[in-house]
Amino acid sequence: MPKQIVKNNVTKKAHLLIVDDTLANISVLRSFLATDYELTIANSGAAAIELIEKEKPDLILLDVMMPGMNGYDTCQIIKNNVINFYIPIILVTALNEVEDKIKGIESGADDFITKPVNKHELLARVKSLLRIKYLHDQLQEKVKQLEETKEILRELATKDGLTDIYNYRYFKDTLSKEIERARRNKSQFTLIMFDIDFFKNYNDTYGHLAGDEVLRTIAGLIKRNIRSIDTAARYGGEEFALIFPETDKMAGKIVANKLKDLVDNYRFNLDNARPNGKISISVGVSTFPHNGTTSEELIECADRRLYIAKANGKNQVIDEG
Repeated sequence: MPKQIVKNNVTKKAHLLIVDDTLANISVLRSFLATDYELTIANSGAAAIELIEKEKPDLILLDVMMPGMNGYDTCQIIKNNVINFYIPIILVTALNEVEDKIKGIESGADDFITKPVNKHELLARVKSLLRIKYLHDQLQEKVKQLEETKEILRELATKDGLTDIYNYRYFKDTLSKEIERARRNKSQFTLIMFDIDFFKNYNDTYGHLAGDEVLRTIAGLIKRNIRSIDTAARYGGEEFALIFPETDKMAGKIVANKLKDLVDNYRFNLDNARPNGKISISVGVSTFPHNGTTSEELIECADRRLYIAKANGKNQVIDEG
């Protein structure tokens, strides 16, 4: 892939930036390279630095002896920018002493070619560095794909497949972390657990596909009506658990009632055949540290209050007892 580069799945000519203040030198390089490569010209180091972000060249041919900012300084500035670090730079120079090459290496140059420029040598060096650039770009694309795959796997590991909210494992991990955070900051947070009333009856009447749709709908209602710092999870079956950081007992009860009313007022499919014509939830609330200082204590408290709510007639919030 010496003369072409793949960008965004499109194959096109590699793009070279020629930096030189002398028209004769530019003319020679253009005559050697124009057939195989897309060329952009800059007549100074400063102009080159400005053009790089816009043009995004695949390789830079940089003259050393230029007025103002010389090639060494230009090369160093380009390479010091992490975005440009892997753009290969060939220094084109009439200087051929060891000290000059050492200075070029120290400035970040990838290769040298001396004047007068030999066409075949130039093409070979450009081709070689573009091959390395191409392999680097391919590697970066593979790394990007790997990161995207890892993110997908992370999502699969932490999300409930049916409802697309967090799963039980993620909830337990987050609850433990929130307890540690609240202890450090001497703050409070609220745990809310709720259960869908008469859900077995709904499944038996309309089938599991309809039941699954209710679970997805309620999960969507929750996601749209909580803060980004809050955590919503499917605890299991038709039971859900939510963590609300920096939320005391009074605020937790208000939030719990809002969630209950949100479900109560939503018009589900087929809900006219439900008890009271509605789908509803029963809610239990516990608050750290008043109702517990461990995950087990907080879950047990919220779960107990949830079942008190169900025993007392359902479709209500219990934060005592």
